[in-house]
Amino acid sequence: MMRAAAATLLLALLAACSTGSPRPKPAELQALTPSLAVRQVWQVKLGAVEFPAQVHASASSVTLATSDGTVLELDATSGREIWRLSLGTALAAGVGSDGSTAAVVTRDNELLAIKQGKVLWRQRLAAQAYSAPLVAGGRVFLLTADRAVSAYDGVSGRRLWLQQRTGDEPLVLRQAGVMLAVGDTLLAGVGGRLNGLDPQSGLARWNAPIATPRGINEIERLVDLVGPAARQGNQVCVRAFQAAVACVDTERGAVQWSRTADGQVGLAADDRLLFGAEADGRVQAWRLADGERAWNNEQLRFRDLSAPLVIGRSVAVGDLQGYVHMLSREDGKVLARLSTDGSAISSRPVLAGNTLVVLTRSGGVFGFVPQ
Repeated sequence: MMRAAAATLLLALLAACSTGSPRPKPAELQALTPSLAVRQVWQVKLGAVEFPAQVHASASSVTLATSDGTVLELDATSGREIWRLSLGTALAAGVGSDGSTAAVVTRDNELLAIKQGKVLWRQRLAAQAYSAPLVAGGRVFLLTADRAVSAYDGVSGRRLWLQQRTGDEPLVLRQAGVMLAVGDTLLAGVGGRLNGLDPQSGLARWNAPIATPRGINEIERLVDLVGPAARQGNQVCVRAFQAAVACVDTERGAVQWSRTADGQVGLAADDRLLFGAEADGRVQAWRLADGERAWNNEQLRFRDLSAPLVIGRSVAVGDLQGYVHMLSREDGKVLARLSTDGSAISSRPVLAGNTLVVLTRSGGVFGFVPQ
């Protein structure tokens, strides 16, 4: 726990020192005649979102949280509040849910399970978590900043197993990592590797190396996997921070292809292409089959883009000024631009039913419907 806390503190100090260097000016947005009609259908105002936010979307609702410990579920069609819970303590990560049970992690290192606006149980953690819990198969899975993966019974909260990884990397990213279920395998990003685990026991089935730490200092050596991952069937594609993107066959645990990439946010995919935003704001598409580049859009340079979302014939990315840009999946051309409240988009947009839901840093929640 001390190691993880020191790592987070060091990253914060280094980030503060870097503010002395002028940031590149965000690209000016060009005049646009939309070729895709999108209509805002509702808006809700919540508190600020200052942690690595993750929004859970189901077919009819979204579950989300704010920094002050408010957790709620909204109807995706109308924005109507289904339930709300105020925990009275700050949160460190976003919400995980299976549509019935939700789970969050507090800054006091507690994991809480919630059902219909009431706390089911809570468990004390040995380290902080920046990734939303994964709720699946009647269990709650958690990836913590000490690079441990653990599982808890969804009803009682009893810890079922813990897999602790020992390594030489002293720093961790204060950012959501990779954890998802594919068939009967739990996938977790630990350092620069994607691990396939038995969800019943936590035992390793395979591990796929995505990136190897390199560089002359600890910041340059950071290669943690960042979420969200992109999945198409048994193929899962992930990004290693500032190092690479790669796709893995999850049945064999084998890396299918890997490409050097300098990005900090996760990926999205359709049945042909993989999409990602690089650190300098370039939006790229790679062919899912072999990793060859399909197209590149440089119109959003230095706009601090979110992870992308595939929606219909477009790819949606949010930026630092609260815009959501809808790019063509085929060639990357901008089809439409949506505005919110002027504050940065805090997480990847999500799709709940037919509604595109966007969360901003200042706590604005917006529902859009493509026409």
